[in-house]
Amino acid sequence: MIRILAIGNSFSEDATCYLHGIAQAAGVEVQVLNLYIGGCPLEKHWRNIETKQEPYQYQENGVLTDRYGSIEEALEQEKWDFIVTQQASHDSGWINTYEPFLGWITQWLQKKAPQAKLCLHETWAYEIDSDHWGFARYERSQQKMYDRLRECYHSMAEKYDLELIQSGDIIQQMRGMEAFHVPSGGMSLCRDGFHMSFVYGRYLLACIWAKKLLGVSLKENAFVPVSAFTDEQADPEMLAKIREIVDSYDMAGV
Repeated sequence: MIRILAIGNSFSEDATCYLHGIAQAAGVEVQVLNLYIGGCPLEKHWRNIETKQEPYQYQENGVLTDRYGSIEEALEQEKWDFIVTQQASHDSGWINTYEPFLGWITQWLQKKAPQAKLCLHETWAYEIDSDHWGFARYERSQQKMYDRLRECYHSMAEKYDLELIQSGDIIQQMRGMEAFHVPSGGMSLCRDGFHMSFVYGRYLLACIWAKKLLGVSLKENAFVPVSAFTDEQADPEMLAKIREIVDSYDMAGV
């Protein structure tokens, strides 16, 4: 059993939604817990640690539950193999928002869960036509947002020796594909300008996490994403293309 804990928000919710299903299809037994507060930045996560707040919804193996608890409670519940943190998407391109909170969180987690591999989840730039209020901070430019967040995440991962889950990098690469190239009429990987789409976007993220954290080959993975929030049916050829691109991406040493 491999145990993965995410301390995050709706972006880690997107990332963990299908992870359990992909792992099962690969023959890997996992437990995935996402601690969810919508839009939660690193500073708020640290304040919650300091005050032992319990506002986090437990999302277990991609399923929303009625249970709420604190980060400390989750650490006491299991011996986690991986613990993943991330910055709130709107703050992701501003290095001053990471410090000193990421350092404090990392130090605290190292003491509380010394057996765990600590990871940093690189979030992604918004869609080119996003109306998210935070997009204005990047002059409503997807490229500027991506460039800024990439620099921040790679810098912070190196500084604190965190494994970087390169979701933002791979999503930006995928947006260059004809199928997902919005300027030329392709479908958006986002459902609302910033969250990932319920089928392909969330599936892509789960593939990235499965490759990075579990080391599984995705080529023949039989899991098919089905969402209760949309009638969209997954195209097997598109899923295969997503798996091929993620499988070919070199994540070693990052």
